[in-house]
Amino acid sequence: MNGKVYLVGAGPGDPELLTLKALKVLKRADVVLHDELVGAEILAQVPSTARIHNVGKRCGGKSTSQREINSLLIQYALLGLQVVRLKGGDPFIFGRGGEEMQALREGGIEVEVVPGITAALGAAAAIQIPLTYREISSSLVFLTGHHAVGASSDNWPDAIASDVTVVVYMPGRDYLATAQKLRAAGLSAETPCAIVSRVGSHDERAHVTSIGELPSAPRLSAPSLLVVGEVVRFAQHRSLREQFSQFIARNFEASQSELIKTTESGSQEQAQ
Repeated sequence: MNGKVYLVGAGPGDPELLTLKALKVLKRADVVLHDELVGAEILAQVPSTARIHNVGKRCGGKSTSQREINSLLIQYALLGLQVVRLKGGDPFIFGRGGEEMQALREGGIEVEVVPGITAALGAAAAIQIPLTYREISSSLVFLTGHHAVGASSDNWPDAIASDVTVVVYMPGRDYLATAQKLRAAGLSAETPCAIVSRVGSHDERAHVTSIGELPSAPRLSAPSLLVVGEVVRFAQHRSLREQFSQFIARNFEASQSELIKTTESGSQEQAQ
C-alpha cells in the first residue's frame, strides 16, 4: 500500500506561527523534505525516528533540482511512508507546490495540502501594516522578482492603481529595476514602500522608503520582500525606530554643521 505526501506550509519562520494541523502532520512523519529556509526550531518538531532531507535551493551553491525532489517524494510514498514536503510560507504561493502536486498525481500518490501563513501576511503583521484598508487600499497583488528559466521578465501588470497594495516576493538586489517597473506601471515616486527581511526570525529587519528612494535603500539580508502602497504609512517596527533615530541624528549633525558655517561667516563679516 502506498503512503501519502503532505505539502505543508511552515509559515514565515516563527515556529509559533505553525498551524495546529501542520504540527500534527509533522509529529507523525516518517520522512521530511524541507526547504533551505525552514529553521531548526520548526525541524525540532519532527520525530527523531524520521528521516530529514534538506532539499533547499541555494543561490550560488549546491541545490536539489525540482525533478529530484519530485522523484524523492514519489519513491518514499511508494515505500508506504508518510512523507512531509515542508515549505516556507504557503506551498501554493511561489512555493512550487503546484508542480509537486501535479507530479504526485501523475505518480498515483495521494497528496494533501496543509496551508501556511505566507510571507506577505507575516511581513504585514511584523511591521503592523494592513494590506487592505477601507478608502486607502481595496486590492492586493502578489508579484515575484524571481522568474523561471525561459520565462518572460515582463509579467508585471502594465498598470497599478494608487489604491492597490503590491507585495513583491524575492525582489532581489536590483532595486533600481524594481523602482522603474513600479513607476512604469503608473505609481508615483512618492509612493511609500517597505523592505522586510527575514520575517519571523530573531534578526528580522525592516526599512521604509519610497519608490523614488528605493534604489538607494540598504540591501537587507535574504529572504526579503517588498511591500508597496499607501498602507505602508502605518508601519511600525523596532528596526524602524532605529532608522528614524539615525535620520534624526543625521539631520541634527547637518543642522549643527550649517549653524557653525553660518556663525563663522558672520564672525568673518564682523571682523572685516
